[in-house]
Amino acid sequence: MVPHAGAEPERYFFMHLPKTAGMSLFQRLIHHHGEQAVYPLPADRGRPGTYMSIDYLRDGFAVHGENLRVIAGHFPLCVDEILGVPLTTFTILRDPVGRTLSLLRQHQQQDREFRDSSLEDVYANPVLLHGLIHNFMVKCLSVTVDEIERDVMTMVPYDQARLERAKANLEHRVELFGVQEDFEGFCRQLGDRFGWDLGVEPTYTNSTAVMDVSHELRERIAHDNALDMELYRFAKQQLERGRTTEVAH
Repeated sequence: MVPHAGAEPERYFFMHLPKTAGMSLFQRLIHHHGEQAVYPLPADRGRPGTYMSIDYLRDGFAVHGENLRVIAGHFPLCVDEILGVPLTTFTILRDPVGRTLSLLRQHQQQDREFRDSSLEDVYANPVLLHGLIHNFMVKCLSVTVDEIERDVMTMVPYDQARLERAKANLEHRVELFGVQEDFEGFCRQLGDRFGWDLGVEPTYTNSTAVMDVSHELRERIAHDNALDMELYRFAKQQLERGRTTEVAH
């Protein structure tokens, strides 16, 4: 069917949760859709804030929105309300302890500020802890337009109601989700669902070297991110039951 004049094209939102193999999927999305159809566009990739700034996204969409088919970035689920256009959303989740440790290693290995710091010291950094770690998956799935500020690092209160909203949104507002442990399987699902050619060769980018981690740090991360742990268990249960998550119409 040919869309009528003025109709919005079908667009997708890849809610990229950091350290979930998202950069690998980003490259595959470009493989299918083309360089100019995936946000951030080539000229903006690598610029600070491009993957997180709500204002930068609004400005970029205002200029290039007609040609964009996929928006990717560390943005919350409510980005469709922020932009005022319908978006079909998909995402990848990861065990919160593994996701956090990978994020800590990345900053330890790549940021001069943390080059001589222990993982425990990196974890204690308040900007990282409260912005990108503390129940971050729940936050992305539950934060509202009224709560969001400049980016998804906005601090929000956490309680059982927020967790339940995140679960409901994952089940009813996210078209398709997978887990990092089965990245290739999720890519196949995306290809089958949307008719995309995402390539066949595994592509891994932005990976970090594995390091020994104390049991105490692992336990601390799990405790601090109890809502993310529960959300991840819920997601795994949905996938293990083979349940297809459909957006409510």
